[in-house]
Amino acid sequence: MDNMNPNSSSGRFRKWFNRKHKNKQKHKQPDPYYDLDELSDGDEDEDDEFMEDVYISSFEMDACTSTNELRIFVGTWNVAGRSPVGSLAVDLDEWLKPQDAADIYVLGFQEIVPLKTRTVIGAEDPTEATNWNWLIGKTLNEKFGAPWLTPVLNPISSDNYQYVKLPDTERRASFSGITDRIRMRGRSRTQRHQQLFLGGSKYKLMASKKMVGVFISVWMKKEVFKKYCVSNVKVSSVACGIMGYLGNKGSVSVSMSIEGTSFCFIAAHLASGEKNGDEGRRNRQVSDIFKRTSFPRSANDDDNPHPLTILGHDQIFWFGDLNYRLDLEDNLARYLIKKQDWKALQEFDQLRKEQEDGVFEGWREGDINFAPTYKYSSSNCNRYSGGLPSRSGEKQRTPAWCDRILWYGKGVKLLSYFRSESKFSDHRPVSALFLTQIEVMKSTNSRFLDKDTFPNIMPPEQIGTSGNKEEGKSTLLSLIVKDTEASSTHMQKL
Repeated sequence: MDNMNPNSSSGRFRKWFNRKHKNKQKHKQPDPYYDLDELSDGDEDEDDEFMEDVYISSFEMDACTSTNELRIFVGTWNVAGRSPVGSLAVDLDEWLKPQDAADIYVLGFQEIVPLKTRTVIGAEDPTEATNWNWLIGKTLNEKFGAPWLTPVLNPISSDNYQYVKLPDTERRASFSGITDRIRMRGRSRTQRHQQLFLGGSKYKLMASKKMVGVFISVWMKKEVFKKYCVSNVKVSSVACGIMGYLGNKGSVSVSMSIEGTSFCFIAAHLASGEKNGDEGRRNRQVSDIFKRTSFPRSANDDDNPHPLTILGHDQIFWFGDLNYRLDLEDNLARYLIKKQDWKALQEFDQLRKEQEDGVFEGWREGDINFAPTYKYSSSNCNRYSGGLPSRSGEKQRTPAWCDRILWYGKGVKLLSYFRSESKFSDHRPVSALFLTQIEVMKSTNSRFLDKDTFPNIMPPEQIGTSGNKEEGKSTLLSLIVKDTEASSTHMQKL
């Protein structure tokens, strides 16, 4: 068949498409943008010939990519083993600032349970993850008058949740023909998830994952996944704590694609300590997370290739209690904090050194114009632990910026980087607001990219079967669909 011929137009498109989505090498800045008119892999004559082959003048197909913008709020908070309580709603509202209405909220927590032997080596208990998801959803949605009674009536397990199928009435048709599914245990639980996180809300829970005390929760504005194709939502966890494999330290990650741009969000809790050698333990854990985090393909995936590793994504956000400290004597650190000389203090910051020539080389972070976030003496206190004169039984800790947010990749602009002042734990929450660009496949005459413009939309599986000859003619999109189907059939026969 012509579709299986590597020299055919569809074969060359598939080759180019897969080449664009191959995993990026470490330390090489990934470029989330590509344009059918600007291919960067050489073989320009072949690419020009390919474009002439797939251009169908009878349909006037002018396929290209454009960039749209999304506002992404990323936050991290070590809550010191405390359960969310009703009074925390005010603090959460101040932290998330839902009145500013970001398109996506990505929240990473550490120590949502106390790191005791029972919780570290025992079975996962989803209770605290469910409670945090409930409070986050309530905070985000009540600002817009959305009903929020269902969670009280039907508490559910939310420690490992992936939202990957949109209701047919809300799904935006796309060239990939998304066929994702909700991977939950039991039909009744699936229904409760939908009732809890979908019905009547402005923000939907897209993914959440808990590993002991490390927890990530990703929420998306309803209008975003009605407008764009959101696919391949996956979660992953890496335990690298005690003995190198217990979950008191490690990471939980979420991977997803929005149109043609892939995102990876990593919430991490790294080794603590400010003694010599502790920094090396943190660096080894970072390397371990890079190596062991994976998002393997499954039978439920669509035909869109998706990144399998962290560095394969277009835009990556790494955040959490990273525990990097200040290589500075305690009294000098406190002196600079008192002067609010953040620039001078950052000269001694371990994580900044790792960004220059270490495990986070090439990663970016906003200017830190706020006080160190750890360690406060106790909850409901604005005084750092230790110092002189010391108090009985109080831990001596040099204040440090333990709670951080980094990013890697192009198409990301930092709008703000700040800490909040909740006294809920001995850490202060840290947040960053980003403006990110996503690439969207567009066509000047497409009947399947915009159902608001073209309400009588045909699903991809019906392309080429219409009785209307003009609608049934071969297009760039139908070439992709046919090529994918042919490849799938071929692989099944092997």
